[in-house]
Amino acid sequence: MKYIWRGLCGRFGRGMNLGSVLRKLRKDRKLTLKAVAAQAGISEGFLSQIENEVNSPSVETLVNICSAIGYDIGEVIRQAQNQERLGLIRRDEWGEIEIPASGFATQRFLAPETRRVIDSAILKIEPGRSIPARKGVKNSQEVLCVLKGNIELVHGEEVHILKEGDAVHYWSLYEKQMITNKTRSVAIVMWVGTI
Repeated sequence: MKYIWRGLCGRFGRGMNLGSVLRKLRKDRKLTLKAVAAQAGISEGFLSQIENEVNSPSVETLVNICSAIGYDIGEVIRQAQNQERLGLIRRDEWGEIEIPASGFATQRFLAPETRRVIDSAILKIEPGRSIPARKGVKNSQEVLCVLKGNIELVHGEEVHILKEGDAVHYWSLYEKQMITNKTRSVAIVMWVGTI
């Protein structure tokens, strides 16, 4: 059994994202870590490590987890193999991004279950609107590149006006950071941040 699992890991490699597929399927069924772990005969902590891809299950354990969430192991592996590995947003698609009442829209390059280390998005910001720092993220680095228009970045005590083509890399400051469009036209920014 261990040989087969090593073969699967070797064949699909780290890009397979098996843990994120298991987490998504478990949440789709509205099952808790505790319930699935108990049904699969493993600890809740070990299941969390598997879902976060810190640890790998044996084939037997994977079969038990799949059974506990109500999926066949073959279907889970197929979904892991078919996850997006490339996100592309073309310039002519920027206009299609609809802005809700918040005054800004975020179009991510990849779905949440396929992101591990970084998150990335195209941000579309209406005039006079702001985007605060992400909640609950500590020791994160971020990169902004202005694709269209101008924005103001408040970072701690510093204020920077960024124009089209400008880029900045910084450590996020949750309570002292804001991205604002102080112009009269929509601004479009590419944003990348560590998770």
